[in-house]
Amino acid sequence: MRPPYPVDLVPLIPEFLTRRRSKFTFALREIEELGIDRPAFSFVIDLSVTDPDGTDAAKLYSPYATIHDQTRAAAAVAIGAGLAEETARGWRITGKGHDLVTRTRRAADEYLDGLALPVSREDVAKLAAMLRRGLDATIASLDQRWHAHIPRIARMAGDRARPMVALEAAVYGLWQARDDCHVAAWRQAELDGPTLDVLTRIRRGEASTEDDLVAKLPRQTRDDIRRALARLRDGGLIAPPARLAVTDAGARARQAIEDETDRLFFAPWPDEVGAESAWLRDRLAAVNTALTA
Repeated sequence: MRPPYPVDLVPLIPEFLTRRRSKFTFALREIEELGIDRPAFSFVIDLSVTDPDGTDAAKLYSPYATIHDQTRAAAAVAIGAGLAEETARGWRITGKGHDLVTRTRRAADEYLDGLALPVSREDVAKLAAMLRRGLDATIASLDQRWHAHIPRIARMAGDRARPMVALEAAVYGLWQARDDCHVAAWRQAELDGPTLDVLTRIRRGEASTEDDLVAKLPRQTRDDIRRALARLRDGGLIAPPARLAVTDAGARARQAIEDETDRLFFAPWPDEVGAESAWLRDRLAAVNTALTA
């Protein structure tokens, strides 16, 4: 696909993922039966997608954080319920946890397949198939060094013979692949996740002082934030101390990361998929709207 890329499709991806199970009550019933809370349930599901054979908090959640203590309470509840265990590799799902994940996936497939939408099943199937073609092209093109989130795609997929399940799998896959494209872009720019987050907040005008950053970034310590600020100042990306602001070089560098993310993500898409980008956007937007009705 040649630029201009259909970047207006990107916000619809997390919007779909936020809305697609908004009235899915299976989790609430399981939480009550198992005697756990929502964070513990989510921990088990997230662990099954990230790596069911063992992972730690840093891999399980955000590459932009330096504090992961909030995960431990959910992990303790899941372990207490026999759904997970702690090993030398990190947390791992037990047989009971796998059973919960399997039943959740099957229930989600039934729920998604039963949704009433203003978009025909044929259009949903076409939308899923075309997005999947774009996804497969991005995965094939992106250097294996950056495949951190991409392996999660297969572990989340349900019964793709059902159009809405296939759409969920494609959209979830696109979001994971875009995460990897974004990480590739900022790593190639020689930044780390926490430092990038600091730069982003300053560029957006969300923080003009160190205290603002501390309030905005609860998953980084003040010392981590100070180190990030020092790196950005040394690199000429933010102005000297006083009121925090990006320099012209900082603004260009941050925009270059977004541009490279878009290139890595969209450029591999087949031209015939790119030619349908307006249709893809309109159909996905219609699905998203219906999911909140």
